[in-house]
Amino acid sequence: MSDTLEFTKALISRASVTPDDKGCQQLLIDHLEPLGFIAEKMRFDDVDNIWLRKGSQSPLFCFAGHTDVVPTGPVSDWDSHPFKPEIRDGLLYGRGTADMKGSIAAFTIAASRFVKKYPNHKGSIAYLITSDEEGPAHNGTVKVIETLEARNEKIDWCLVGEPSSSKKVGDTVKNGRRGSLGCKLTIIGKQGHVAYPHLANNPIHLTAPMLAELVAMEWDMGNDFFPPTTFQVSNYNSGTGATNVIPGTADIIFNFRFSTEVTAEELQQGVEDLLKKHQLEYDIEWNLSGLPFLTAEGELVAAAVKSIKKVTGIQTELSTSGGTSDGRFIAPTGAQLLELGPINATIHQVNEYVSVDDLDTLEEIYFQMLVELLS
Repeated sequence: MSDTLEFTKALISRASVTPDDKGCQQLLIDHLEPLGFIAEKMRFDDVDNIWLRKGSQSPLFCFAGHTDVVPTGPVSDWDSHPFKPEIRDGLLYGRGTADMKGSIAAFTIAASRFVKKYPNHKGSIAYLITSDEEGPAHNGTVKVIETLEARNEKIDWCLVGEPSSSKKVGDTVKNGRRGSLGCKLTIIGKQGHVAYPHLANNPIHLTAPMLAELVAMEWDMGNDFFPPTTFQVSNYNSGTGATNVIPGTADIIFNFRFSTEVTAEELQQGVEDLLKKHQLEYDIEWNLSGLPFLTAEGELVAAAVKSIKKVTGIQTELSTSGGTSDGRFIAPTGAQLLELGPINATIHQVNEYVSVDDLDTLEEIYFQMLVELLS
């Protein structure tokens, strides 16, 4: 059993359903403190975070990730207990194997190997680990970054261990993410009897022309790194349940995933201009959960591409697809940031798994990146 596999199993055995860390972070502290890392626990509300750093000089290379996992769903649906790691046919099963305890284990073993082989390495190595990534993400990475920024402690290179790979480890690296802008919109009409529509004002009817125009709008054409901005309605609720009552309101929840070609303010203004154009009475609540970010080039990209090629023979693809990650809180500080982790095929699913061999491959890639940047 490799050190990476053993460490992954130790993490999986702790049922750290968000936001509970269940002692996972202490495992990292116990492993890394003897190697010269100084641990700083940062607890905000009910969320545990740690900042581990070895060295005080720049450049600062940071591994970032989360120990919390999503709920398992009915344990009876799993072929083996989600928090009792089990290997079957070369695959390690358990909640968090791919997202993202396997990456954290690979981080830890890679850094351990590196500092033992290069005790006088350049710069510094750090870990930013939270237990609030799968939940609201209000008291995790964002709060740690606020603390670091307040004392002018800057990350130069950040590697987030999110499961980025598609078919083989290292085939895809996320070098950016689209922004995410959500909205709760209430269209206000007037309730009444369906037999007397002239005495009411149906908000569903009012909404339809506006919504059709909004769906058809083209916000931008994207660019070399981002696809065009997309708009999707996720919820539409109206009505009392009765068949003879015109509802008084219609509630719509929608989301923009947007590129660097448009701003959140432009999207908001465009929607509100459309509401006014259709002379609608409304209440609106916006939620910007992340701005788009991009690391198009630089030392970190070069180190990742070279290390993946050396370890796997793969020419990796840079991608900005997928949802948001905690990288959205780190990139605005000016850090070069990439997401590189295991295959994402089973994340958040029943019987989540990662290949045992892939764990060791990932650890070697991380090790080689440290060699490229800090040896």
